[in-house]
Amino acid sequence: MPYDRAKQRSPHLDLERLDKQYIWHPFTQMRDWEREAPVIIERGKGSMLEDIHGKRYIDGVSSLWVTVHGHRKKEIDLAVSRQLGKIAHSTLLGLSNVPAVLLAEQLVKAAPKGLTRVFYSDSGSTSVEIALKIAFQYWQQKGSRSAARTRFISLKEAYHGDTIGSVSVGGIDLFHQIYKPLLFSSYKIDSPYCYRCPLGKRHPACGLACARKAEQVIRRHHRETAALVIEPLVQGAAGMLMQPQGYLQKIRELCTRYNILMIADEVATGFGRTGTLFACEQEGVRPDILCTAKGITGGYLPLAATLTTDEIYRGFLGEYRELRTFFHGHTYTGNPLACAAAIANLELFRKENTLRKLQPKIRLLSQELEKFKELAHVGEVRQKGFMVGIELVRDKRTREPYALEEKIGARVILECRSRGLIVRPLGSVIVLMPPLSITVRELRRMVQIVYKAIGKVTGTKPPPS
Repeated sequence: MPYDRAKQRSPHLDLERLDKQYIWHPFTQMRDWEREAPVIIERGKGSMLEDIHGKRYIDGVSSLWVTVHGHRKKEIDLAVSRQLGKIAHSTLLGLSNVPAVLLAEQLVKAAPKGLTRVFYSDSGSTSVEIALKIAFQYWQQKGSRSAARTRFISLKEAYHGDTIGSVSVGGIDLFHQIYKPLLFSSYKIDSPYCYRCPLGKRHPACGLACARKAEQVIRRHHRETAALVIEPLVQGAAGMLMQPQGYLQKIRELCTRYNILMIADEVATGFGRTGTLFACEQEGVRPDILCTAKGITGGYLPLAATLTTDEIYRGFLGEYRELRTFFHGHTYTGNPLACAAAIANLELFRKENTLRKLQPKIRLLSQELEKFKELAHVGEVRQKGFMVGIELVRDKRTREPYALEEKIGARVILECRSRGLIVRPLGSVIVLMPPLSITVRELRRMVQIVYKAIGKVTGTKPPPS
């Protein structure tokens, strides 16, 4: 139940105790959590968060890559409030609602040309799960010649979510190894991880050797492949791995040549994170299916969308008795509150020229990140737009990684937290992804804190486990 600071003797300590007593946190080793003083956020404004003790932090990861225009954005607050005055939820199963209709039109206008149909869900994982099922069923309904197309191709370091289908096309063993007995198998191609190239080559002299290697896998398996799924330009959860220019376009060409569907997972890269509304735009790529979530509501409410071409949509049309219906849905599919927030989010992109105003901040961030190359334990700094990964290494010359038990990333982000910045690590990679609305002053401060935290932590011995 709600608490009142004025009426309770120690609301802060009580909340901390209750958190540790009842909450199981995601992607968190709870033994570590139980040893720490938890940070419990109470409010936020713009790019800043404030905890129950009144300490303020820069939100350096956009509250897990979702906040776009900042916290408590007046226009989105108002859109949600107005919608609450009408209706909070109405099912999309056999009915429709006004915000879902209007948002679908806006998404089709904003997405790469040719994506004309919108299927709503509630998270990035489910948007990918839906894409996989659509691709599979599409080929099954095309006739016996296509019935063998039951498999998928994805990248080795891929992350597409945590539901079973999404994990099956994922490739991060740290997250997924334990679940392998539950998964269906998929064909894998090497991630274009230039810093640690699996082919032992160097870009650009390699001439996109990774794409040529990908073609070998595609050529060998295309007759049994329904779709290839890829995170365009940036593999986020893999540690902000940046694809070399031309790689995405080459993958699109291969999918077309070998007649397999291309699924673009823009859950993390969509809504301005790479500098354009969708990452695919930067190489003129139109996928057959596009998944989006995270920034779609500006960080307000859970919502996701899977967009398809009209050709795919028409493959599901038929008489009732033919059972060509896509039998998939979620209770909160097309939730009016979430759709209202998403409409306001898209309107703000236009009204405030968000992407145009973002460009000088992207350039400033690039300049500020240059100094990290001086640090003895920074192996590589990777950036695409407002997506940044700083890979920490034990030995810069040999690129020897830190051991897992050293918890180097976790120690750096705790040091950042003590200095007033919330960020998250991906193993030994420090991730920065601030709201697009962050001010220049806040941006400089964020980078300064991370620089000092890395310097301090990598210059000291790790604490005993």
